[in-house]
Amino acid sequence: MPPITDINDLKRLYKRRTPKMFYDYTESGSWTEQTFRENISDFDKIRLRQRIAVDMTGRSTASKMIGEDVSMPVALAPVGSTGMQSADGEIKSARAAAAFGVPYTLSTMSVCSVEAVAEATDKPFWFQLYVMKDRDFTKRMIQRAKDAGCSALVLTLDLQILGQRHKDIKNGLSIPIRPTLGNIIDLSTKWRWMAGMAKTKNRTFGNIVGHIDGISDLSSLSVWAAESFDPQLDWERVKEIKKMWGGPLILKGILDAEDAKMALQVGADAIIVSNHGGRQLDGALSSIRSLSPILDAVNGKCEVYLDSGIRSGQDVLKALAMGADGTFIGRSYIYGLGAMGQKGVTKALEVIHKELDTTMALCGRRDVHTLDRSNLLIPKNFEGEWQD
Repeated sequence: MPPITDINDLKRLYKRRTPKMFYDYTESGSWTEQTFRENISDFDKIRLRQRIAVDMTGRSTASKMIGEDVSMPVALAPVGSTGMQSADGEIKSARAAAAFGVPYTLSTMSVCSVEAVAEATDKPFWFQLYVMKDRDFTKRMIQRAKDAGCSALVLTLDLQILGQRHKDIKNGLSIPIRPTLGNIIDLSTKWRWMAGMAKTKNRTFGNIVGHIDGISDLSSLSVWAAESFDPQLDWERVKEIKKMWGGPLILKGILDAEDAKMALQVGADAIIVSNHGGRQLDGALSSIRSLSPILDAVNGKCEVYLDSGIRSGQDVLKALAMGADGTFIGRSYIYGLGAMGQKGVTKALEVIHKELDTTMALCGRRDVHTLDRSNLLIPKNFEGEWQD
């Protein structure tokens, strides 16, 4: 196998080794996929300023995210169904993140339960919460995350109603995989994936099945999930959840400066500038273009992170230089997971770290905390001038 030198190498290997429906689940956005594409292409519009004759020794990418030490300001984002990309995928990802010294965020819609991940790892991880109509489930899920030792709650606010992703519908995405002729043919070429899934007991949504009355199998789960995201979620409910949790709260899905101000009012410790990887509101601005007005709105009163579109350490550097306190990667580590399991997640982190460190040096900086907009060449009107 040729050496892995960038995230795209992992992506190509991932595509070969993972069932098509799960590859498409990862590599898709909603509707026309405009926002999905621009999350990436807008990073490409920002250029870097090379600086020379600067002492480049003693470099450090170390930082903190919500007070926790990190080897670089990059966290693994919550990704639903990670355990279908590779057997026990959440456990593999959490272990790789812990060993590398970065946070891992477990999704409510994970295959491995919060208890299973806690049992299999020796460092705290973060838990991402979806708010459901069933308030008792939400209360119990928060308590389970506390009992598992999760050190932060990431509350997703942009999935009250599901955006439509055409590929999922056309592929008949389901867990377990439906035995159609196309799926059978595809699976016959994915022997690594099949072998892994045959060995694990984690093949369902472990945070849900067995924890809700009437949900005992995947068929009953699919009906429940389609009807259960709470469309009434509002800022008052966020306040209730913050009080219920009692620990560091990170609000995910902020794209507007006014919502960022509201996040401050409800006491968020950090916010994530995110459009759900282009999987919800198609036609929304990319995260990197949305960042500056949000930074102005919060004015340093809480930490601001960014996800959606990061595929390299250079993207991480651009986000940090624009003012973000940290970043999240989703697809970048999922490519590695599907390609090579836990080793692939580690490889993705190594690639991003090397790119961040080398680029920082060539921009004349020795510490990530010294990065700022002077390291960048940002197009005029990058954030856009829009009619009120």
